[in-house]
Amino acid sequence: MPDLNGNQNGKKEENFAGKKLRALPYELLQRGGDAVKVDLQRNRLKQITGITQLKNLTELILCRNEFTDFPVDIRGLHQLEKLYINQNTIKTIPENVFPSLEKLRFLKMSTNRLEQLPQDINRCQHLVYLNLSNNCLRDLDPVVGLSNLKELYVERNRLTDLPELLFQNSSLTLFKANGNPLRKPPQEVCAGGLRDIQNYFAMLEANAPNQKTVKTMFLGNSMAGKSTLCRSLKQGCSVPVDVDDRTVGIEISEVDIEGIRFIVWDFAGQEEYYITHHVFITAQAFVILAINLSSYNMDAQSFTENVEFWIKNLQLRIPDSVVLLVGTHVDQCTDENDVKEKKEHIRDQVNEMVKTHIANLERSKKNFQDKEDSSLYYDQINQIEKLIEYKLKVLDLVPIDCTKEDDIVKLGDHIKSVVLNTDTFPNIDRTLPRSYYEVEKDIKELLKNGDIAEHGIVSQSTLLCDLKDRHITLDDEKLKLILQYLHRIGVIMWYKEIPELAGCLFVEPPFLISLFKAIVRHDLVQELKKISSAQLKSENALAVQKKKWINDYKYRASLNNVAIRILVRTELQKKYGVTDDDLIEEVVGSNNKEGSLLSLLKYFNVCLSTKHNSPLNPKANEFCPKTKWVASNPIVYEPDACLFPSYLPDNKQVEQKWESDDPEDLNIHVYFLPEIPHGFFHRLAIRACSLYSPYWIGKDQCMLCCGDRRLLLRERREEDQFIEIRCKENELETSEDIQKAWEVIKKIMIRLNKLTEQWQGLCLTVHTPCKSSDCDEYFEWNDWQEWLDDSGTGKCNIGLEEIHSCPNGHQRRTELLFPRTPDAST
Repeated sequence: MPDLNGNQNGKKEENFAGKKLRALPYELLQRGGDAVKVDLQRNRLKQITGITQLKNLTELILCRNEFTDFPVDIRGLHQLEKLYINQNTIKTIPENVFPSLEKLRFLKMSTNRLEQLPQDINRCQHLVYLNLSNNCLRDLDPVVGLSNLKELYVERNRLTDLPELLFQNSSLTLFKANGNPLRKPPQEVCAGGLRDIQNYFAMLEANAPNQKTVKTMFLGNSMAGKSTLCRSLKQGCSVPVDVDDRTVGIEISEVDIEGIRFIVWDFAGQEEYYITHHVFITAQAFVILAINLSSYNMDAQSFTENVEFWIKNLQLRIPDSVVLLVGTHVDQCTDENDVKEKKEHIRDQVNEMVKTHIANLERSKKNFQDKEDSSLYYDQINQIEKLIEYKLKVLDLVPIDCTKEDDIVKLGDHIKSVVLNTDTFPNIDRTLPRSYYEVEKDIKELLKNGDIAEHGIVSQSTLLCDLKDRHITLDDEKLKLILQYLHRIGVIMWYKEIPELAGCLFVEPPFLISLFKAIVRHDLVQELKKISSAQLKSENALAVQKKKWINDYKYRASLNNVAIRILVRTELQKKYGVTDDDLIEEVVGSNNKEGSLLSLLKYFNVCLSTKHNSPLNPKANEFCPKTKWVASNPIVYEPDACLFPSYLPDNKQVEQKWESDDPEDLNIHVYFLPEIPHGFFHRLAIRACSLYSPYWIGKDQCMLCCGDRRLLLRERREEDQFIEIRCKENELETSEDIQKAWEVIKKIMIRLNKLTEQWQGLCLTVHTPCKSSDCDEYFEWNDWQEWLDDSGTGKCNIGLEEIHSCPNGHQRRTELLFPRTPDAST
């Protein structure tokens, strides 16, 4: 029998969710006239014959069923106001359905297979909310004319151009279109939201010019020849690079190849720099992967280190990117046959790697589809299908001799032909208002004329004032839109989402990168040793402290803030001749204030402040009940060092504090398909430790405390890769304690889930392992993302029984396996 709940008007809400139904229940149709809301989600419905008997129905939930065709009987529900039909496999919607739904206000059709919309959908003039995300739509023309529409979601479709008329709708307040190959407006404009799109179209001229711009990233191992390639392509001839002149961190430059603008990012190859790569690697980029053919051995290890590592990371982060393999150091290979054999070996291994990747995804998808109630796993199946649809393009390897000008020219021609191929780069053309080009040109002129200092740091207010003098038709809002676009394509840097940095811009990105180089580098220990006595005295430090800084960094991955200030100040003075004390303090900070550089590194989860370990103050003000306590000696900036977790050598400290696992611990496993991204765990640890100050971090373990509860995060790189989250069972005495522990786990998982959004090529599943020893069974979380959604019900809909049994019959109280849902507690 369904769950029945009466509403205030005596009308009924009927719940048939998760009943494995293949047809509408007879008893529902018999009582049809009474129902105002019917929940039929998570069933096996393919059609809903007889639904028109529910004449008073105002809300219908049909998500997570097996519809391949839109159920046309819905047009008989003339009172319908809300329709959920998301998470099915609907490909088309016939005409003459929506004109009958005159009262429809809310329509959710996300996560289907829709290729086009019916032209008459704009007859639903009361529609306020429309979600079409995760489909295959190529145009939105049919939704133009929905005059009352306030929210429109079209993320992850196949849209290239958005209709200008859509944004003349004064009612529209929220629009999201991420994950489309957009060129008008470009994705970098849409990322700013509805207001930016409206301003874009307001500035767009009828004959607006197109620009071909490609963000190009050079990746590869250390000494693979990336810098030589970059500089040679820029000059159009061979430009040798000395070993001492190799890239440290990231170098940025521009290359123009016959009208195509390449914004080039040359990433250093040493492992120490990988933690900063995620800050700058973005979607819709062209990747050139340099491979040193002279040192390449035709074996599995050499392929993994030189090719597979990079391609797998790209598959996770930007799975629809284009990768051109370039074989370097050809002049140092034995002969032409040697080059040919290595090229064929790399090609065969890449093909096998891509084939294995797809096969693993297909197998995982089939495992979910073969489960007894596959509709419960629709989210996981859909995620995997999306991963299968991504087509990472790995182009054939081009071997070149960087010492020969002809080879450089040929490579430039080849790169040009690749980016002009519309099948490979469908959004190479960007339609932009002329003011975008003019503002960028003006910024370069301000730099050239000395109106902006050589280092390129300028306040937002100053830059806006200078630009308005040149563009009287552009107000602050439009200028900010253009600046944000230039930030997203890598021409300038403006981190307005960081409060400490919102008021300043870096119009010379290489300057900011050089600051990163000063403290995130492969030879940092040597740089610390170079600190002179005079530099130490400038910070009132001693030589014995320098020795401690070096040891702390080598063995604890901790870098003292005084050392950071000295290193960055040295870089500023050496490379840019900066002597402005105010500017130096703004960037590097002081004893009482954190500088902008550390704010950036922390924002991007590269490091976090170490705990302040000062002793208790016996002279502290006494605490009195009902009286506000005031610190006797407030510290503005407590921490004295920064921890870089990616450099930690072991887990000794964490293991000592955690002691040992207990089978009865609260314990969940978050599985990553196809694998855990490089650096993911340490970024998660930093985010989790920002919640709770008592923490200990290791190489692949992290322990934190919330009150008297200890929680452990542990990375497991086994055949199935997962992150484990545990909470000590012996510290949870009551059911209330257990639920509070689940709330802490929830906060960590929210941050984990949010962090995962930065890797488009990931699919997550969550399990609770059986607590009985020698049992390999587990309990699956089907609705874990709904539990994380604070804007929704917050339910974890995995059965409401007091006791759960694993397939082998081992039983445990539900609250030790899953958080209790609101329904379970009533």
